[in-house]
Amino acid sequence: MLMTSSISSSSLRTSPSSLLPCLNQTTLSYSNSTISSHFISTPTTRKRLAPLSKLRISSSENNRTAVDVASPPPTTSNADGDDGGGADVVRRFYDGINGRDLASVEELIADDCVYEDLIFPRPFVGREATLDFFKKFSDSISSDLQFVIDDISAEDSSAVGVTWHLEWKGKPFPFSKGCSFYKLEVVSGKRQITYGRDIVEPAFKPGETALAAIGAVTWLLQQFPQLADRL
Repeated sequence: MLMTSSISSSSLRTSPSSLLPCLNQTTLSYSNSTISSHFISTPTTRKRLAPLSKLRISSSENNRTAVDVASPPPTTSNADGDDGGGADVVRRFYDGINGRDLASVEELIADDCVYEDLIFPRPFVGREATLDFFKKFSDSISSDLQFVIDDISAEDSSAVGVTWHLEWKGKPFPFSKGCSFYKLEVVSGKRQITYGRDIVEPAFKPGETALAAIGAVTWLLQQFPQLADRL
């Protein structure tokens, strides 16, 4: 990583308190490598900047921000015996899909996992069915098409939300934005995915027509309540 600071050499000869405004103006420029831990110090404070996982600058014209590309930071076991938080497990899951490494994905999926991709009529039930789905997905597309994580929740290790998009050789792929939700449990000392749901950006976007359709359906249900039994 390249770090560019706006602190001048003359500023270093001033009092420590006068350095604080300069530190607040410090700018960072990221390249395609891993950020190591850095420290900013004054005689009275010592602030550690947390190490970041591998980052890449999204090439999207509308989203030129640093995004996590699914490679997880090192995980450590905790008192419950699991091998990392829920967000770490999900990052490893995407990393395995991107690398076509289903062997590494297998240990992250619970035996009784239920996985829903809402473009399919029925969920995939069980580890074997879930892995078979991702094997077909990996076999049907080029390895140049990669998942890029835009944002991921890390506050709750039992429930993780992710927003993502696909990129082809670093360029955004059309109609590929999506969001996913995962439930996780500690099984035999390992945190595993027990439930997943994918929602993908539709290629056809009806806009306000969809609101009109929903309004028409709700009107029918109000006029003929018995139709609700057929939903």
